Amino acid sequence: MFQIFRGSPALSEFRLAKLSARFQKADLAITSCYAEYVHFVKLSESLSAEETNELEQLLHYGPTLAQHEPQGECFIVIPRVGTISSWSSKATDIAHNCGLNKVLRLERGLAFYFECERPLTADEEHRLTSHIHDRMMETVVRQPEQAAMLFDQQEPKPFTTVDILKGGRKALETANLNLGLALAEDEIDYLVENFTALGRNPTDIELYMFAQANSEHCRHKIFNADWVIDGKKQEKSLFKMIKNTFEKTPDYVLSAYKDNAAVMEGSKVGRFFPDQDGQYRYHNEDAHILMKVETHNHPTAISPFPGAATGSGGEIRDEGATGRGAKPKAGLVGFSVSNLVIPGFEQPWENPLSKPNRIASALDIMLEGPLGAAAFNNEFGRPALLGYFRTYEESVNSFAG
Repeated sequence: MFQIFRGSPALSEFRLAKLSARFQKADLAITSCYAEYVHFVKLSESLSAEETNELEQLLHYGPTLAQHEPQGECFIVIPRVGTISSWSSKATDIAHNCGLNKVLRLERGLAFYFECERPLTADEEHRLTSHIHDRMMETVVRQPEQAAMLFDQQEPKPFTTVDILKGGRKALETANLNLGLALAEDEIDYLVENFTALGRNPTDIELYMFAQANSEHCRHKIFNADWVIDGKKQEKSLFKMIKNTFEKTPDYVLSAYKDNAAVMEGSKVGRFFPDQDGQYRYHNEDAHILMKVETHNHPTAISPFPGAATGSGGEIRDEGATGRGAKPKAGLVGFSVSNLVIPGFEQPWENPLSKPNRIASALDIMLEGPLGAAAFNNEFGRPALLGYFRTYEESVNSFAG
């Protein structure tokens, strides 16, 4: 069973004005903009009047902006079909904790209403939606009822194989492009050699897993690469150089480079917790200090807010998984980006913006990334205390010129 609940205004006047300015700059004939939340609920059975009222109260939140009957063209931004949003997980748990057990899942959309000078062309609609949603994580629909597809159960697709036994390296090169694997030349050679030795073809699932496990985000393979200076291979790789500090001065370090996070010696502290008999008592015990750094370069470059947010989430995950479990206390966040090239405030040392279309600009990263990192930290209860950011660019010679 599927039910729709209208929500409160979603964007403050400041954010609406900022959005309108972006539309004006993009030459979109938008005269007014309004946005409000809309909620989609999958139910096991119909709610009673009392349960409906309780759920409506739970779903009433947002900026203190006057609610009004929306007018104009409606575009509803919903989570990407086939995914479950982090908001959904939290909201569904809250509903269950309030006794609303008929709620199987809650999802949220953002309904934009635009009044236009004239009907928008197909190209203008496409450019408009690019300003209001993240294509990596969200989908745009025109009617609330279309959001029912969020709850569709997708049938698993059959896996396919890449015929390298007959097609050789060329077959894997083609799959590399078609599947978007971004395999390096040496990785293609490695896979062809090993699957040929095994006498079988790789499946698309195996290739996806290999590509992800060996991506910049997961493996940090650049850190373990050979360090060659003036044609001479150095004794230590980049990562071994990083580890060298610990090897030379391991004092007061209890654990490093072998668990989910590093631990250094702390001090004796007083703690108040129950003993096995259930009685609370004071205890004097060691409290060591844990430190964790999570790099999230590629995810943040693709989608700054969620990329940086899940980077902070990765820190929290690894802190809780160190030893028998540490307690996350506070977070920091840092950004090292290229020149910002702020429109209307370009600096003499900055070059014109040059980047792949799929990558966010340095300015977009600095406008959205810190908010994402702080949001995940603060919502978890691990305050984001402070951070840094710096810009740097240099023109260097490379194999590409």
